[in-house]
Amino acid sequence: METMISERVLLKGNEAFGEAAIRGGCRYYVGYPITPQNELTEYMARELSKRGGAFVQAESEVAAINMAYGVAAAGGNVFISSSSPGIALMQEGLSFICSAELPVVVLNVTRGGPGIGSIQPGQADYNQATRGGGNGDYHIPVFAPASIQESIDILYEAFAMADHWRNPVMILADGVIGQMMEPVSLPEPKEPMAEKDIPLRKPWAISGTGFKDHRSVVKSLRLQPQDLEVHVHHLFEKYDQAEKELVRYDAHDLEDAEIVFVSFGTTARIVSEVVEMFADEGIKAGSIRPISLWPFPEEAFQKISPKTKVVISAELNMGQMMKDVKAAVSGRFPVRLVNRVGGIIPTSLEIFEKSRAILGEYK
Repeated sequence: METMISERVLLKGNEAFGEAAIRGGCRYYVGYPITPQNELTEYMARELSKRGGAFVQAESEVAAINMAYGVAAAGGNVFISSSSPGIALMQEGLSFICSAELPVVVLNVTRGGPGIGSIQPGQADYNQATRGGGNGDYHIPVFAPASIQESIDILYEAFAMADHWRNPVMILADGVIGQMMEPVSLPEPKEPMAEKDIPLRKPWAISGTGFKDHRSVVKSLRLQPQDLEVHVHHLFEKYDQAEKELVRYDAHDLEDAEIVFVSFGTTARIVSEVVEMFADEGIKAGSIRPISLWPFPEEAFQKISPKTKVVISAELNMGQMMKDVKAAVSGRFPVRLVNRVGGIIPTSLEIFEKSRAILGEYK
C-alpha cells in the first residue's frame, strides 16, 4: 500500500505502534498493562484523547477483549494490545469476534513462555496466532514485521483491512521490536470516520437505524445446527479469498542456493547477517521471510532451486513455524531447525555455525 510520508523521526517500537495506529484510523484503544508492551498503553493513554479518541484501561485482558467486541459492534475503529499470556486470555473473545464478523486490530508483543514465562522476547505464540487459540473454525490474518518501519506500515493499513474483511487482524511483533528504537517515516494521518458516517460505511454496525432501513443485529450464538453450518461455510469462503489476497513475503537469492533460511521477525534480521557470512565462505544462501504468517506464503517455496540441499527454519521457539515450512516444501528438501528459547536471542555466529554443520551433513 502506498502512503504519503509526513515526517521522519526516531521512535521506540511500542510508541511507534501507537502513533501508527492513531494515524491509521484508531479512535478507541482498550488495554491492560503487561511487559514488554507497556509503553504502548502509556502512549495511547497520553495521546489518543488529544486526537479525538478514547482510551480505556480495563480491569483484565478478558474484560479488554470484550470491551473491544462492544466497540467494534458499534462501528468504532478499535485497537487492542497485549503480550503473550495476555493474548492467551483474550482467545475466547477473539473467537466470538470472528464469529460475529467484527473488525478489531490486535497487537501481540510476544515474550517467552509457556505460562507466565519471562519478559524476554520470544516467538512461541506462532501456533496460538496462526491456528487460533479459541474454539471453533476461524482464522485471523497474522502479520510479523521485522522492523519498526514495517510495523508502522502494517498497522497503518490494518484498520482498513479489518473493515474490509470484517475480521480481526493481528500483528505479531516480538519483544525486541517493541523495545528497540529506529528512525522511521510516519505516514500522513487518515481522516477519522465521523460517528454520523458509521451507518453508511458500516451498515452492519449496531448504530441505530439512522440512514438505514433495518435494525442491525450482531451475534455469535446460532442454536440451529443448519444455521451454524451455513455461517461457518460463509466464513471460510471469506478466508479462502483472504488466502489469495493477503499473502506477503520477502524472498532473496533462491536461485542455485545450497542452503535456504526461513525466519520471521527479529530472527530474520539476524539471518540476513548469516546469509552474508555464508557468502564470505563462497556458499550461496537464500532466504524466505514470511510477513504474513497466516496466510502462510507457500508460493515462495516453489521458487527454491532444485540444487538446494537443506532448508533451515530459524525460530525463537521449538519449531512451531517449521511445520508450515515442511508443508510448503512438500518433501522436496530436508527441513531442519536452528533455534533458541527462554528469551535468548541467538547471535549470527551461532546460527551460522549450527547451519554450516547441518549443511555439511548433506554434502
